[in-house]
Amino acid sequence: MYAVAVGLSILGSLGGLLTASIFLLLGDRVRVKLVPWLISYAVGTLLGVALLALVPEALTSLEARRAMPTMILGILTFFLLEKLVLWRHCHDAHECEVHTSSAASLVIVGDAFHTFVDGAVIAAAVLTSVPLGLTTALAVAAHEIPQEVGDVAILLRAGYSRLRAFTLNVLAGAGGILGAAAMVVAGRQLPQILPYVLAFAAGNFLYVAMADLIPDLHRGGVGGGVRQVLLITAGVITIALL
Repeated sequence: MYAVAVGLSILGSLGGLLTASIFLLLGDRVRVKLVPWLISYAVGTLLGVALLALVPEALTSLEARRAMPTMILGILTFFLLEKLVLWRHCHDAHECEVHTSSAASLVIVGDAFHTFVDGAVIAAAVLTSVPLGLTTALAVAAHEIPQEVGDVAILLRAGYSRLRAFTLNVLAGAGGILGAAAMVVAGRQLPQILPYVLAFAAGNFLYVAMADLIPDLHRGGVGGGVRQVLLITAGVITIALL
């Protein structure tokens, strides 16, 4: 089970980074066109995992009056972390304020923390059931791709070389392995915490989808509403079919 949890955490964290790197190599014109599509699809996968997988699974072990406040706590926690710049998303370097070398380091710190949490969430899902872990890893990878594209672009604009920017993001992505390992240990010692972690993660995913990604879809130049709805629906259907 440990190997599965770590493997899926690598898929979710580093898989998104490797895919993002390919998009960066394709050039700005291709990136500008494809990243909005990925954001729409990521919204669908996050909503699908949160509402069709994580919440129902948490409710099998927890009463709603315990699961729902835990989910709200997840939303508020990540709101505060974003306010403290410990965790943040940015999908276009031109729209971000983090352009200096010193400030860009906060992107790495935030990314490392974020991947640690993602790894812990994936591991908690795997400990509950492997199919749930797989869908959770897919949702993580889907929203990591546009995030990593933005992070690497920010580092490049701050003066980092391509190799250094990629290496730093790989190191930050390794936080997912640590998060998975920590959750496996905690899950074995305190298995009763797993449904709470799933509810908390559902709040995390809902926050990312609705407070971070969806506002990007309302900005000019992102694309037509019909296409966005179709891609969001495709993301939800992907989760529902797994």
